[in-house]
Amino acid sequence: MFEELIEKTVVGCGYELVDIERAPGGILRVYIDCLPGQAEGGVSLDDCETVSRQLSHVLMVEDADYERLEVSSPGLDRPLKKFQDFVRFAGAEAWIRLRRPVEGLNRKTFQGILLQPEGDEIGLEFDNPDGKTSSVLHFTVPDIDRAHLVPQVDFRSRKA
Repeated sequence: MFEELIEKTVVGCGYELVDIERAPGGILRVYIDCLPGQAEGGVSLDDCETVSRQLSHVLMVEDADYERLEVSSPGLDRPLKKFQDFVRFAGAEAWIRLRRPVEGLNRKTFQGILLQPEGDEIGLEFDNPDGKTSSVLHFTVPDIDRAHLVPQVDFRSRKA
């Protein structure tokens, strides 16, 4: 119920809830992102402030148990948690750790390009150890232990 309340508030402010984290010392961290098709630059400080104000009010009214609220963008290595994340970021580079090793490959960790999901199955194209060929890993959201985007930073595009 607590997560649903936070998600409803974040969505009501016009953002997407990416993750909720409870940290030691009573810290409640809420990660937000712009909705698909909105601001290209990502989440701004003003966006975080807007959500923080609204969430503080709602959590006070609901008498939620926390000491300090932190609202933040998910960062360049945005976690991928929901099926819709994989739809939204198809074509992007991602790092995936599965709950169990893949038969025949004896590994759980993969990095590659997300493919457009088909049905409830997600695909990740990754390079084989030979470096010359690639393979496609097929998995579903419940198979995932952790997943996030691989940051893409191009310092050459900056002007001095």
